Amino acid sequence: RSGGGDVTGNARLKMAVAKAKEANMPNDNVERAIKRGTGELEGVNYEESIYEGYGPNGVALLIETLTDNKKRTVAEIRHLISKAGGSLGEVGCVAWMFNRKGILIFDKENVDQEKLMDTAIEAGAEDIKDAGETFDVLTTPDSFETVQTACESAGLTSAEADIQMIPQNMIRLEGDDAVKMLKLMELLEDHDDVQNVYANFDIDAEVMEKELG
Repeated sequence: RSGGGDVTGNARLKMAVAKAKEANMPNDNVERAIKRGTGELEGVNYEESIYEGYGPNGVALLIETLTDNKKRTVAEIRHLISKAGGSLGEVGCVAWMFNRKGILIFDKENVDQEKLMDTAIEAGAEDIKDAGETFDVLTTPDSFETVQTACESAGLTSAEADIQMIPQNMIRLEGDDAVKMLKLMELLEDHDDVQNVYANFDIDAEVMEKELG
Protein backbone atom coordinates (compact mmCIF):
# COMPACT_ATOMS: atom_id res chain seq x y z
CA ARG A 1 0.00 0.00 0.00
CA SER A 2 2.80 2.43 0.86
CA GLY A 3 4.25 2.16 -2.67
CA GLY A 4 1.00 1.94 -4.62
CA GLY A 5 -0.40 -0.72 -6.95
CA ASP A 6 1.77 0.08 -9.98
CA VAL A 7 4.45 -2.61 -10.39
CA THR A 8 6.80 -0.29 -12.31
CA GLY A 9 6.94 2.21 -9.47
CA ASN A 10 6.88 -0.11 -6.47
CA ALA A 11 9.97 -2.30 -6.01
CA ARG A 12 8.43 -4.34 -3.18
CA LEU A 13 5.35 -5.07 -5.26
CA LYS A 14 7.52 -5.97 -8.26
CA MET A 15 9.35 -8.60 -6.17
CA ALA A 16 6.09 -9.96 -4.76
CA VAL A 17 4.59 -10.36 -8.24
CA ALA A 18 7.77 -12.07 -9.48
CA LYS A 19 7.56 -14.56 -6.60
CA ALA A 20 3.88 -15.21 -7.35
CA LYS A 21 4.66 -15.93 -10.99
CA GLU A 22 7.48 -18.28 -9.98
CA ALA A 23 4.91 -20.17 -7.91
CA ASN A 24 2.57 -20.29 -10.96
CA MET A 25 -0.10 -18.16 -9.26
CA PRO A 26 -2.91 -17.25 -11.74
CA ASN A 27 -2.96 -13.62 -12.94
CA ASP A 28 -6.47 -13.12 -11.50
CA ASN A 29 -5.20 -14.09 -8.05
CA VAL A 30 -2.24 -11.71 -8.37
CA GLU A 31 -4.49 -8.80 -9.39
CA ARG A 32 -6.93 -9.56 -6.57
CA ALA A 33 -4.06 -9.65 -4.06
CA ILE A 34 -2.80 -6.26 -5.29
CA LYS A 35 -6.27 -4.73 -4.92
CA ARG A 36 -6.54 -6.24 -1.45
CA GLY A 37 -3.21 -4.70 -0.49
CA THR A 38 -4.09 -1.25 -1.83
CA GLY A 39 -7.52 -1.29 -0.20
CA GLU A 40 -9.44 -1.27 -3.48
CA LEU A 41 -11.65 -4.21 -2.51
CA GLU A 42 -14.85 -2.95 -0.89
CA GLY A 43 -15.39 -3.78 2.73
CA VAL A 44 -11.82 -5.00 3.26
CA ASN A 45 -9.09 -2.91 4.88
CA TYR A 46 -5.72 -4.61 5.17
CA GLU A 47 -2.92 -3.20 7.31
CA GLU A 48 0.77 -4.03 7.53
CA SER A 49 2.08 -4.83 11.00
CA ILE A 50 5.43 -6.03 12.33
CA TYR A 51 5.60 -8.14 15.49
CA GLU A 52 8.75 -8.83 17.48
CA GLY A 53 9.50 -11.49 20.03
CA TYR A 54 11.63 -14.38 21.20
CA GLY A 55 11.62 -18.05 20.31
CA PRO A 56 13.32 -20.99 22.07
CA ASN A 57 16.61 -20.11 23.81
CA GLY A 58 16.11 -16.39 23.17
CA VAL A 59 16.09 -16.51 19.35
CA ALA A 60 15.00 -13.12 17.96
CA LEU A 61 11.84 -13.14 15.83
CA LEU A 62 10.71 -10.44 13.41
CA ILE A 63 7.31 -11.17 11.82
CA GLU A 64 5.81 -9.11 8.99
CA THR A 65 2.03 -9.41 8.52
CA LEU A 66 -0.79 -8.12 6.34
CA THR A 67 -4.15 -8.41 8.05
CA ASP A 68 -7.72 -7.13 8.14
CA ASN A 69 -7.94 -7.84 11.87
CA LYS A 70 -4.87 -6.91 13.92
CA LYS A 71 -6.38 -8.11 17.22
CA ARG A 72 -6.98 -11.58 15.80
CA THR A 73 -3.56 -11.76 14.19
CA VAL A 74 -1.56 -10.68 17.23
CA ALA A 75 -3.51 -13.10 19.46
CA GLU A 76 -2.85 -16.03 17.12
CA ILE A 77 0.85 -15.19 16.72
CA ARG A 78 1.26 -14.79 20.48
CA HIS A 79 -0.34 -18.23 20.97
CA LEU A 80 1.99 -19.92 18.44
CA ILE A 81 5.11 -18.38 19.98
CA SER A 82 4.02 -19.17 23.55
CA LYS A 83 3.40 -22.84 22.65
CA ALA A 84 7.02 -23.05 21.49
CA GLY A 85 8.30 -21.65 24.78
CA GLY A 86 8.85 -18.12 23.49
CA SER A 87 7.14 -14.78 24.01
CA LEU A 88 5.89 -11.80 22.04
CA GLY A 89 7.81 -8.63 22.88
CA GLU A 90 7.48 -4.86 22.66
CA VAL A 91 8.10 -2.86 19.51
CA GLY A 92 11.83 -2.44 19.03
CA CYS A 93 12.90 -5.28 21.31
CA VAL A 94 14.68 -7.23 18.54
CA ALA A 95 14.50 -5.08 15.39
CA TRP A 96 17.91 -3.58 16.22
CA MET A 97 19.44 -7.05 15.81
CA PHE A 98 18.65 -7.06 12.06
CA ASN A 99 19.84 -5.06 9.06
CA ARG A 100 17.64 -4.56 6.00
CA LYS A 101 19.59 -5.81 2.98
CA GLY A 102 19.02 -6.84 -0.59
CA ILE A 103 20.17 -10.39 -1.26
CA LEU A 104 20.64 -12.24 -4.54
CA ILE A 105 21.46 -15.95 -4.31
CA PHE A 106 23.29 -17.69 -7.16
CA ASP A 107 23.88 -21.45 -7.47
CA LYS A 108 27.63 -22.02 -7.79
CA GLU A 109 27.29 -24.62 -10.53
CA ASN A 110 25.27 -22.23 -12.71
CA VAL A 111 27.36 -19.07 -12.46
CA ASP A 112 30.87 -17.85 -13.22
CA GLN A 113 32.32 -16.53 -9.95
CA GLU A 114 34.67 -13.97 -11.47
CA LYS A 115 31.98 -12.58 -13.79
CA LEU A 116 29.51 -12.40 -10.91
CA MET A 117 31.95 -10.57 -8.65
CA ASP A 118 32.95 -8.06 -11.32
CA THR A 119 29.36 -7.36 -12.35
CA ALA A 120 27.86 -7.13 -8.87
CA ILE A 121 30.59 -4.99 -7.31
CA GLU A 122 30.64 -2.60 -10.27
CA ALA A 123 26.85 -2.23 -9.98
CA GLY A 124 27.12 -1.30 -6.29
CA ALA A 125 26.91 -4.55 -4.30
CA GLU A 126 28.24 -4.35 -0.73
CA ASP A 127 29.56 -7.89 -0.40
CA ILE A 128 29.61 -11.34 -1.98
CA LYS A 129 29.67 -14.30 0.39
CA ASP A 130 30.55 -17.92 -0.24
CA ALA A 131 27.65 -19.80 1.36
CA GLY A 132 28.69 -23.34 0.48
CA GLU A 133 26.56 -24.28 -2.51
CA THR A 134 25.74 -20.66 -3.39
CA PHE A 135 27.20 -17.19 -3.76
CA ASP A 136 25.15 -14.61 -1.85
CA VAL A 137 25.31 -11.04 -3.14
CA LEU A 138 24.40 -8.42 -0.51
CA THR A 139 23.26 -4.89 -1.35
CA THR A 140 21.65 -1.89 0.29
CA PRO A 141 17.88 -1.73 -0.27
CA ASP A 142 18.37 1.28 -2.56
CA SER A 143 20.91 -0.44 -4.82
CA PHE A 144 19.17 -3.84 -4.91
CA GLU A 145 17.27 -3.29 -8.16
CA THR A 146 20.33 -1.78 -9.89
CA VAL A 147 22.49 -4.79 -8.97
CA GLN A 148 19.76 -7.25 -9.94
CA THR A 149 19.28 -5.59 -13.34
CA ALA A 150 23.05 -5.53 -13.98
CA CYS A 151 23.35 -9.24 -13.20
CA GLU A 152 20.40 -10.13 -15.41
CA SER A 153 21.83 -8.03 -18.28
CA ALA A 154 25.12 -9.94 -17.91
CA GLY A 155 23.30 -13.26 -18.20
CA LEU A 156 23.63 -14.07 -14.50
CA THR A 157 20.35 -15.53 -13.25
CA SER A 158 19.77 -15.67 -9.50
CA ALA A 159 17.98 -18.58 -7.85
CA GLU A 160 16.45 -16.15 -5.36
CA ALA A 161 16.32 -12.37 -5.05
CA ASP A 162 14.67 -10.37 -2.29
CA ILE A 163 15.05 -7.62 0.29
CA GLN A 164 15.30 -9.24 3.72
CA MET A 165 16.09 -8.51 7.34
CA ILE A 166 19.52 -10.06 7.91
CA PRO A 167 20.48 -10.90 11.54
CA GLN A 168 23.72 -9.40 12.86
CA ASN A 169 24.45 -12.39 15.11
CA MET A 170 23.24 -15.99 15.21
CA ILE A 171 22.15 -18.21 18.11
CA ARG A 172 23.16 -21.86 17.87
CA LEU A 173 20.32 -24.30 18.52
CA GLU A 174 20.51 -28.04 19.11
CA GLY A 175 18.24 -30.83 20.39
CA ASP A 176 14.72 -29.91 21.53
CA ASP A 177 15.31 -26.19 21.04
CA ALA A 178 16.17 -26.76 17.38
CA VAL A 179 13.09 -28.92 16.82
CA LYS A 180 10.81 -26.41 18.57
CA MET A 181 12.24 -23.53 16.55
CA LEU A 182 11.79 -25.27 13.20
CA LYS A 183 8.21 -26.24 14.03
CA LEU A 184 7.48 -22.66 15.15
CA MET A 185 8.90 -21.25 11.90
CA GLU A 186 6.74 -23.65 9.90
CA LEU A 187 3.58 -22.66 11.80
CA LEU A 188 4.29 -18.94 11.48
CA GLU A 189 5.10 -19.15 7.77
CA ASP A 190 1.88 -21.14 7.16
CA HIS A 191 -0.26 -18.50 8.90
CA ASP A 192 -2.49 -16.74 6.35
CA ASP A 193 -1.65 -13.23 7.62
CA VAL A 194 2.12 -13.70 7.82
CA GLN A 195 4.16 -12.37 4.90
CA ASN A 196 7.73 -12.92 6.15
CA VAL A 197 9.44 -14.36 9.23
CA TYR A 198 13.04 -13.52 10.12
CA ALA A 199 15.01 -15.15 12.95
CA ASN A 200 18.63 -15.37 14.08
CA PHE A 201 18.99 -19.11 14.69
CA ASP A 202 21.72 -21.44 13.42
CA ILE A 203 20.77 -25.11 13.08
CA ASP A 204 22.71 -27.95 11.44
CA ALA A 205 21.54 -28.70 7.90
CA GLU A 206 21.10 -32.38 8.79
CA VAL A 207 18.65 -31.49 11.56
CA MET A 208 16.73 -29.14 9.29
CA GLU A 209 16.44 -31.76 6.56
CA LYS A 210 15.25 -34.38 9.05
CA GLU A 211 12.60 -32.13 10.59
CA LEU A 212 11.40 -30.39 7.43
CA GLY A 213 11.99 -32.95 4.92
